[in-house]
Amino acid sequence: MERKIKSSLINWKQNKNRKPLIIDGARQVGKTYIALSFGKEFYKNTVYFNFENSKELQKIFDKDLEPERIVKELSIFSGQSIFKNDTLIIFDEIQSCERALTSLKYFYENEPDYQIIAAGSLLGVALNREKYSFPVGKVDMMKMFPLDFEEFLWALNRKDLSESIRNHFKSDEMFSLHEIAIEYYKKYLVIGGMPRVILDFLETEDFNFVLASQKTINDSYIADMAKYASPMETIRILNAFNTIPSQLAKENKKFQYKLIKSGARAHEYEVPIEWLISSGIVNRCIKVNEGKLPLKAYCEPSSFKLYLGDSGLLCSKLEIPANLIINGNPKFNEFRGALTENYVCNALSSNNHSLYYLERNSNMEIDFIIQDKEGNIIPIEVKAGENVKANSLNSFIRLYDPLYSIRISSKNFGFENNIKSVPLYAVFCI
Repeated sequence: MERKIKSSLINWKQNKNRKPLIIDGARQVGKTYIALSFGKEFYKNTVYFNFENSKELQKIFDKDLEPERIVKELSIFSGQSIFKNDTLIIFDEIQSCERALTSLKYFYENEPDYQIIAAGSLLGVALNREKYSFPVGKVDMMKMFPLDFEEFLWALNRKDLSESIRNHFKSDEMFSLHEIAIEYYKKYLVIGGMPRVILDFLETEDFNFVLASQKTINDSYIADMAKYASPMETIRILNAFNTIPSQLAKENKKFQYKLIKSGARAHEYEVPIEWLISSGIVNRCIKVNEGKLPLKAYCEPSSFKLYLGDSGLLCSKLEIPANLIINGNPKFNEFRGALTENYVCNALSSNNHSLYYLERNSNMEIDFIIQDKEGNIIPIEVKAGENVKANSLNSFIRLYDPLYSIRISSKNFGFENNIKSVPLYAVFCI
């Protein structure tokens, strides 16, 4: 599957001052696949090492962290020659070997011509760092996400449609293929952006296989909790993880600890929630109380919303039948807004926007608020259907006079009263 991160990898390879690269992201988003396919396309040979399933491999790093010795022993271990500049070395699941992670510092300082890509699912999680530290400043970092809607269209061989969507986003002209694009968007909500799940759909076109793949991924997340956290932390992480759907079902989606269990306190769940965020399983959207520059100065870190990192996994977790979303059902309308908001959150996160929402008083709540590269504050209102009445957005416009505002809904493209109408399928353009 074609991924947008490929262009960033090409830039990394061409950079004369490149450092060892770490690709971070949740499990099953395609980190290993993109590293291997990139190596196959751009290097004479690729040597792959997985630290999660080989204790012998980890022992290579026990003696010392001298790069030349390590490379010689890695070459013997793999049975392949390793050449500077011509070989891509892949360290997979590097979070399983703290010494290998630390060694990246010495490769950068002493042998920068060895080209290394390290991948890990839980690099942001607080592992045992008593003896060895993360090589801050000695590595390049890239964050990888599930496929966004545009990449989903590419996987379905509809790049022509994604290009048309981008063109209409720029021009704000009505899109004649609007209904077709909406149908693809509905499928994406159910399937999500996990490569394995999309592949199963492409091969079978059966949503039962989609559901089975999603359940496997959700189960792997739970297995990681047990593997990389203490028993008490695991229980709390799992409790916080399982409460996300009920948090999203509320009219006020601010995360409430009391929904985890009666009497739950913030200090008990700060670490578990950070675990979920750092692992890439969830995204956090923080409250700001003013729509002014810089947004970070007006945030309230203790007030936030949590969204599951993939809409398909959320549907699976909630056991939502595919036909309810694809064919529509009035009985589902109440939660459809939460699912739509979760989708928008992930799309904005994939485009590297810092995630904020605004709540100034009982009369003004903006679903998302972003700060663009020029420093403009842009409010974003999200609607699951065509009912686009938005008192909060109008109040924000009167108070802060933004350059323009965005309204996301199932309506077609348009621009009126300084509000840019963005169809649900075009959020990847923001």
